[in-house]
Amino acid sequence: MIRVRGGQSDTRPVQSHSMTARLADIAAQAGVSEATVSRVLNGRPGVAAATRESVLAALDVLGYERPVRLRQRSAGLVGLITPELENPIFPALAQVIGQALTRQGYTPVLATQTPGGSTEDELTEMLVDRGVAGIIFVSGLHADTSADMQRYDQLRGQGVPFVLVDGFSPRVRAPFISPDDRAAMGLAVTHLVSLGHTRVGLALGPKRFVPVLRKIEGFQQAVRDRLGLSPAESEELIQHSLYTLEGGQAAATALIERGCTAVVCASDMMALGAIRAARRQGLAVPQDISVVGFDDSPLIAFTDPPLTTIRKPVQSMGQAAVRALLEEIGGTPAPPSEFVFLPELVVRGSTASAHGVEARGRVAGGAG
Repeated sequence: MIRVRGGQSDTRPVQSHSMTARLADIAAQAGVSEATVSRVLNGRPGVAAATRESVLAALDVLGYERPVRLRQRSAGLVGLITPELENPIFPALAQVIGQALTRQGYTPVLATQTPGGSTEDELTEMLVDRGVAGIIFVSGLHADTSADMQRYDQLRGQGVPFVLVDGFSPRVRAPFISPDDRAAMGLAVTHLVSLGHTRVGLALGPKRFVPVLRKIEGFQQAVRDRLGLSPAESEELIQHSLYTLEGGQAAATALIERGCTAVVCASDMMALGAIRAARRQGLAVPQDISVVGFDDSPLIAFTDPPLTTIRKPVQSMGQAAVRALLEEIGGTPAPPSEFVFLPELVVRGSTASAHGVEARGRVAGGAG
């Protein structure tokens, strides 16, 4: 797998003064309007794939050189953009996707965002300039409800196929690959309630992300069904933080102070932070407090204690992302839709019966 960190490139649109005299010729050859030719040459959205191909064919027939961004896509390279590699679930997913692409004769190009480094848009631009056949985005801006989704329309306008993993937006016409975040929370809460926990907390990332919103929905549904809690009552059991060990520690500290005897975390890294938070308060896991993670990252079974977690179906998701992208590249895409994969509860050593900790929970809850 090739790995790149980004770089600058010239993304200026085709200069109109160099093409004005020729637009009419190209439009006549392609059987379209000059405005349509201009949209294609400048990589703007809103042009049907067949029309775009007619314009590019007209360029070739008339002997005009295609703009760099519209030259033939490289059949060998596929871009993979991930937010970072510190969370082990991202390298695990990248490996599955990379292996699946390699089996199909493609070379994956891994582009990773780093703090202070290239943005998703810059990495996308760089990959497009290198002529990749398509791009797979993992946990990208498509998962951020506050982000401008026009960037994906523009990418489609450039004729670059893409697939979006972990996140969803009805404003983007593309294949989406997601775990069932709502069902995941149902599995975790049901497990903890079966162990006698009646005060279950949820530690997760910023609220603007789609997977976070879905986890909240699933959690509130589960505590309502299992514990009879209203949305208002469950609200104080939810703590937002960062998807890091430190973020999990901060969130769990707050939830323990509110009397929670069990904490469900939105990532395994956060769960490890929750275990640290418990120990710093003199609590044992799982004797005094139970912790559930999310992802089932590599090596997480070997933590102390081995982590009970929700296993994200990485293998199925990665393979589905590649299949969907190859269909897009091959010109036979499925209708834009979301493919949702069921997670699995993996019970290990970080969860146990509530026993006598309920009394501690009631006292702490009353004090908070």
